Amino acid sequence: MNTTPILAVSDDGEGSLATHRTGNPRPAGYAPRNTRAADARPGIFSAGIASIGMEIKAYFRMPDTVFFTFLFPVLMLGIFGVAFESVGEIGGGPDGEDGITMAAYYLPGMVAAAILLTGVQNLAVDIAREKGEGWLRRLGGTPISPMSYFIGKAGMILITSIAQIALLFAFARFGLGVELPTEPDLWLRFAWLFLLGIATMTLLGIALSAVPRSARSATAVVLPIVLLLQFISGVYLQFSMLPEWLQNVASIFPLKWLAQGMRSVFLPESFAAAEQSGSWDLGLVALVLAGWLVVGLVISLLTFRWVRRS
Repeated sequence: MNTTPILAVSDDGEGSLATHRTGNPRPAGYAPRNTRAADARPGIFSAGIASIGMEIKAYFRMPDTVFFTFLFPVLMLGIFGVAFESVGEIGGGPDGEDGITMAAYYLPGMVAAAILLTGVQNLAVDIAREKGEGWLRRLGGTPISPMSYFIGKAGMILITSIAQIALLFAFARFGLGVELPTEPDLWLRFAWLFLLGIATMTLLGIALSAVPRSARSATAVVLPIVLLLQFISGVYLQFSMLPEWLQNVASIFPLKWLAQGMRSVFLPESFAAAEQSGSWDLGLVALVLAGWLVVGLVISLLTFRWVRRS
């Protein structure tokens, strides 16, 4: 049987001569079409990592989002710190020890609120908007995996949250004169509270994005929820000032526990007596946050679709 020379193109783009039998329909270098398409698809993690940068750029190109999620806790801390400056120090004993300024008292609540706003409010509104405007439908027609999409979202939330907290600390320390902790164990406590809190709020934000029925209603649905939680969870009001029944209602939700954990980091130990149980209850803080993380994960898996169901 006759043989015919052909040019076979290798994976690195260089050609080489090869022969095949005249009756063989598959020349050297042949690969099935579906195999080449599969090879062209980006890896799940590489695509997710690449999308983090695009998500961050898109985030900072929206001034309203930057104001209401990134800068809002800093502005609120400044307002409360200046407005209540005349009150002087609070919580001090008879000898004046453990007294702190109102700015220092509000700092842990604002840290917890920053994590809530970045994770829940930002993601819930953003994903609902992308659904309503058809972006997710277009993504559903591309090789990108939902996992890559969420890696990009979660990476953006983590990086912007770290930057936001760093800005909040810098403003508190140098703008309002708040003394930050110096003990390493307190910063280790802050680290696990922050990571567990941001993971929980991120998953709850994804879950909450299924509630708005359109892009226009996303802000109207999400904003009242996060605002109400801040008022009943000890962010803007001292938690001990709330009636007992409202404290019990707030204890159902994760923000109350995240704020309580942050108070254990930034407030003197004597302030634990003002908590509902008279202690910081860090074990219960971790348990409740982990429980809500699982709830957010389950709801996200059950409700997320590239295209919203009618």
